[in-house]
Amino acid sequence: MELLDLEELRLIGLALPEKTTNKDGQSSIDCGKLWQKFESGNYSSRIPQKLTDEVIAVYHEYEGNHLQPFSYFIGCKVASDAPMPDGLNSLSISAGKYIRKIARGKMPDCIAETWQDVWQQEQEGKLHRAYQADFEVYGPKSQDWDDAEVEIYLSTI
Repeated sequence: MELLDLEELRLIGLALPEKTTNKDGQSSIDCGKLWQKFESGNYSSRIPQKLTDEVIAVYHEYEGNHLQPFSYFIGCKVASDAPMPDGLNSLSISAGKYIRKIARGKMPDCIAETWQDVWQQEQEGKLHRAYQADFEVYGPKSQDWDDAEVEIYLSTI
């Protein structure tokens, strides 16, 4: 676990049309469908002025803790003046303090296991989240589904 000061990020991509929740596995279904749309529609290639080829998944607009509804977004980092293509959405992640964790292992299990660990640490009082915007960064090391690495950033107090 590492504490970092991050600058504001601007993303262009796809937003989940409605908020989702972790209750009864609903977020896995909703977020999974958005990933399928993003990948099958080759949306990454439609995003102008990308700063990297990383894909970023963002949990934001929390209505409370991880058990409450939240919004979800998948996109790529872009220049601040990048034009907005039709059919895509924009999202800014505020500058601030973030805790970085690394999910390692078989995909997508390693992601779920890391989030379970985050929630457990939070419940034990070892982790203090701001619930502003949390995000996962899918870079080159995430491509090997049998031995992946995904960076997870948690907004913190």
